[in-house]
Formats: sequence, structure tokens, C-alpha cells
Amino acid sequence: MIIPPLAAKKPTRRVHHDDVYIDDYEWLRDKDDPAVLAHLGAENDYTDARTAHLELLREQLFEEFKGRTQETDLSVPVREGRWWYYTRTVEGQEYGIHCRAPITGPDDWEPPVITADGDPAAAGLPGEQQLLDDNAEAAGHDFYSLGSFDVSADGSRLLYAVDTEGDERYTIRVRDLATGQNLPDEIEDTAEGALFDPSGRYLFYTTVDDAWRPDTVWRHEVGAEASVDSEVFHEPDERFWVGVGVTRSRKFLLVEAGSSVTTETRLLAAADPTGEFVVVWPRRDGVEYDVEHAVVNGEDRLLIVHNDHAVNFELVSVAAADPQGPQRMLLPHDDAVRLEGVDAFRDFVTAEYRRDGLTRVAIARTDTGSGSDSDSGSGSGGLDFAELTFDEPLFTVGAGANPEWDQPTVRFGYTSFLTPSTVYDHVVATGERRLLKQQPVLGRYDPGLFEQRREWATAADGTRVPISLVFRRDLVRPGVPAPTVLYGYGAYEHSIDPGFSIPRLSLLDRGMVFAIAHVRGGGELGRPWYEQGKKLHKRNSFTDFIDCARHLVDLDVTSPDRLVADGGSAGGLLMGAVANLAPELFAGIHAAVPFVDPLTSILDPSLPLTVIEWDEWGDPLHDPEVYAYMKGYSPLENVRATRYPRILAVTSLNDTRVLYVEPAKWVARLREVGADALLKTEMSAGHGGVSGRYAAWRERAFDFAWLIDVAGAHPSGEATLPE
Repeated sequence: MIIPPLAAKKPTRRVHHDDVYIDDYEWLRDKDDPAVLAHLGAENDYTDARTAHLELLREQLFEEFKGRTQETDLSVPVREGRWWYYTRTVEGQEYGIHCRAPITGPDDWEPPVITADGDPAAAGLPGEQQLLDDNAEAAGHDFYSLGSFDVSADGSRLLYAVDTEGDERYTIRVRDLATGQNLPDEIEDTAEGALFDPSGRYLFYTTVDDAWRPDTVWRHEVGAEASVDSEVFHEPDERFWVGVGVTRSRKFLLVEAGSSVTTETRLLAAADPTGEFVVVWPRRDGVEYDVEHAVVNGEDRLLIVHNDHAVNFELVSVAAADPQGPQRMLLPHDDAVRLEGVDAFRDFVTAEYRRDGLTRVAIARTDTGSGSDSDSGSGSGGLDFAELTFDEPLFTVGAGANPEWDQPTVRFGYTSFLTPSTVYDHVVATGERRLLKQQPVLGRYDPGLFEQRREWATAADGTRVPISLVFRRDLVRPGVPAPTVLYGYGAYEHSIDPGFSIPRLSLLDRGMVFAIAHVRGGGELGRPWYEQGKKLHKRNSFTDFIDCARHLVDLDVTSPDRLVADGGSAGGLLMGAVANLAPELFAGIHAAVPFVDPLTSILDPSLPLTVIEWDEWGDPLHDPEVYAYMKGYSPLENVRATRYPRILAVTSLNDTRVLYVEPAKWVARLREVGADALLKTEMSAGHGGVSGRYAAWRERAFDFAWLIDVAGAHPSGEATLPE
């Protein structure tokens, strides 16, 4: 008999709003304590022992992922300046190689391709120059993440920033691309997203405070010591993050400060990179906006997507020289459409939005009379947007990499549960759609074997909640409950859209159904859908997921002994909550980097990102109503003596977003009431798990083997290794 490790009980009192909570496992927070590391190691050993019978299945899954993937591959090149930029991968190597090849001339807008008999591993595209080999940079490190990558406008310099710990603090370096040698410039402890100004003389970057919040923007002159870098902007409000960017026209630099509910953007003419940034619209609580530069009839205009008295956002334009002056309405608010953003080019504008729970892209020309930005007070202000259309009932579409101001095409990506990730160029002048590449799926993938559809569950309050499903129609029979994975997230207005996954095929080929519960708190059905699943409405996320599970059971899609719930991060909170609320509905629950001790974390402003999170969850430190509400659903604090489903919690020691201590405490508490709970801690990883594609596939194989086992699917089923 394998005995689980038992964490020692060392009671700690937490007192707020006259409420006393005794936490027996808070001592696990100190990851420098040898006793803590020993406990995590013991948990890993126990998990390894309990899952040893799945070793063969894990290896089979890994080989399936690998066998279906074109390991030596090339991304679709993106034109920027005088070069085509792309990344290629080589069989046997964990990471990509960032490269470029020269354009043939100023009118060269069709990306080059390698013929079927070419070998991108051997030489790449004609004239290829390797800019950065992530494999070389990662050598000697257990973890590697690239957080910034930018080439100067003249193509002479590269800046890149790497994290080798998993704590999301990056070191910036600058490379001379003529020689391939790094310059002396080195800046430590930066956030991701650094970039050059258009001159290439300066680079702008952000740093974080003790709570891991990007709070300061800096300007660095290439060749100077980092110690003399100039502070450009500091945000003292702990609710706000800051970031820096440059418009596609390269005419303006931007600094954006944003919380979950409020934004404020500052603008600076790129020709004066040492000048002062000027506020576009002063911040007002609850008002969010994004800024894009456009040129209309020779006038510099700012296109602003905002939610001021427009819950689903609308689009206006203002004069760049007077952004707080008169506004021109371009796309008015629509209760049925969530406007998510626009991109401006020399001759056209693209808009991305959501309707009926699906993403959409539309394009309007500005180089014709009908596409001019007029002073219309209603309608589309003269912008005639044409939506890109697709045949499948469920899909995801979005603009891709489009860095050039005067490009004649729009790059966009498309996918569905059945269609591998596909890259197109849309020729704006003619409407032609050019297929550039579809993600290769090696072996015998036949999309005709699969079916995707949408169901609607009815919540207790009458709200209809969408569920997206995909399965193999020859392996799943109507009316016969099938092993099923139900995935959910439901926070931050983040939408879980239908998309293709090579690893997921290994579940579907074993007769499993994969389903997504699009619960409130996400953004699938617009801003109100998000508002109804946050703060004092957070329970809706949990009950929606439970109602989706019951709906699938009522339809005989699955049964409680064959249904496994899956979610990570804020979705891990969802997993912990439904485990307490409806344990009888699930055979198992997989929780990745789960936010299962939310009240302890949100009460402590010294912890990473806590104050920022008050806009999402509420402020229990100062508001007793929020405290009581969160205590009522906190997974850790509501563990009870009941029969829980099997639980697997996966976490990372260096995660700065959801600390490992939360699932460690949760599993210890579950064990007290007899739950069959496993804890797996990656000792060299961050919030997104391990780095490197092969390592990630092995991690996914571990999770999938557990899901297959718990759901009772056949370990081999119909799956065979691709030929």
C-alpha cells in the first residue's frame, strides 16, 4: 500500500472583520525552508508511485503527439522593412530559431515558400540570416522563456530578453545583426515587451515592483550604462500595470497604464523620443480605451475603442493634435456585438469583435471616398466594414502579424475544432483570400470523422450558457454516455474559443468527448457576460459550470462516473469550487496552477499582483461583504467531509501568478477528509508550466493519461501511431 505524505499541522491565525480562520498549512509558503522542499518532493514521489501504471500510456501519448507533429517546420514569413521574418523548428530541438531573409523588392508582398523537396532544417529560405537560436540561449538552463524580441526599424539591431527561472523577470540584451555579436548593453529584472523606438537609438522597457507589477517605463540609449537609464513614467497606483508600444505608422510611442476596469494612455511623437508623453484621455474609473493612429485625408487621427457609456465598446476618432476635442463616431455601440479592437493601416482599418459567442474580423477601406472618416454623428461614419465569412458553425478567427503601415494585405489566422490552424492573406483591394499555410497534421487525420457542435445549458436563473463540443462521430454513439472532459475558465473576460489541438486528437481517438463550458466571467458573450461572473457575482461561474455538466449528463453525452472537469489558474479556482459544490457530478478534477486559496492571497497586498486583483474579485481586506462572499466559495476553506472525485493538482515552484503554496495547502486539506488527491510540482517552471516543446508534450501526456484513466476510456482505443 502506498502511503500519502502528510503535511505537518502548524496552526496560523488569520483575523479579519472579526472572523478567525485557523490555517494549518500556511507554513508551506516558505519555499526556502528545507522542510517545505522535502514535502513537495515527497508529494512528487507519491504522485509518481500512484501513476506508475500509466507510464506506458504516457509514452504512447507522447509518441502520438510527436508523430502527428511536423517537427522540422517553418512559420509563415512576415514582412517588416526590407526583410521577411520567420521562426523555424528542427526535429530534436526543444526551441525555435528566429530568422530572416531579404525581400526581392518594394512590391514583394507574397511571402516566400519552400518547395516540397526543400529542407528548411538545412538552409531555411534563400539568403537566410539567423537572428537568435533559442536552443543556444537555453543551453545549460532547466527553463527558458523569451519575453521580448524586437528588431530596429533599419534592421541593424536586435533586442531580446530571456527568463531562465520561470519568475517572469527578464534580462535584456542587444545584438549587432551585422556581426552577430552582442553589444555591452544588458538590463536585468525587466518585464516582457521591450522595444526599440523607430530611430533604433533608444529602447523602452518596463520594470516590476515587489508585487511583480510592471509599474515603471524606462528609456535606454543603446551603448549607455543601464544605471543611467531615464525613468519615463511611473505608476504609483497599485491597481495599474504599465506597458509601452509604438503605432504601426511608427509616428507615435505610447505608454498605457491599465487596471482591470480603467485605462489611461500617453502619447509621444516618435521623432522626439526624449520628449514628454501627453495624456490622450485622463483616466476615469471604469472607462477603458485603446488608441490607434490613422491618417485620414492627410490628417493625423486617433482611433479610440472605448466603453464610456458603451458597455460593449464603440469606435470614435479624434484629432491627434487635440485628442480631448471633438469626436467622430465610426462604429456605435451594439448590445449584440462586443467590439474588441481595431488596427489602422495606410489604406484601410480592420476591426475585431464578437457576435453570437464567436470571433469576427471585418475590413474597411479608407483610400476611397466611401471609406473616409467623416463627421457623421451616427452609423459607421463613412467606414464601410465588410466581414470575413466562414462556413463552419464553430470557429475562431483573428488578425495575425501585420507590422507594416503600407501593406496591401491583412494577415489573419483561422481555426476550429476540426480545422488545423490556418494562415491567410486577404488582399484588401480585390477581396482575394490567399491560403498561405495550414498546420500540418501527420498521419491519418480525417476531419470528416469528427463532429463539432454547440449545446446550451439553462442555469438556475434562466440564463442560457453555451457549451462547445467535439468528438469522433464513429466512436461516440447517441444516447450512450462517453468519457468526457469538460473544460472551463470563466474570469478576466478571457474567452475559451474553439480551436484545433494535435494532442487533443489522442483523447478523441479514444472515444472521448471534449467540451468547453463558456461560463459567465469569460468574454464569449460580451462585456455583460463578464460582469455577471466577477466580484459579488462570481458564484455564477461555478454554478454555470455545474449546470453545463448536468446538461451533458441529462443528454446522455456522458455520466458522472465518466466525466472529468479540467481548468487552470483562475479556472483552477473554478475546479476547486465545483469540487466542493457538486462532487457527485465528476469522476475526477484536474486543476493546473489552481487559484484555490484566493482569500488568503487577496487579503495580502504584499503578495504578487494582489492589489491589481481587487478589480476582478473585490477587496476583502477593506470590505467585509466581499470577505464573507469570498470565504463562502474559497476552495481551501470549504473543503468538507464528503466523497470527493479523484483530484490532480499540478503547480510550479517558481510561479509568480498563482503560488505553489495554494494547491499544496489544498491537497493537504483534502487529504484530511479522505480525498484521493495528488500534487505534482514542477521544480523548474513558471505559470505556463515547463519550457521546451518536448518537455511540454511530456507534461501534457502525463495529464492526458490521468484524464483517460479517470474517465474510464480505453488506454489505446482507436488510436494508432501515424504512418
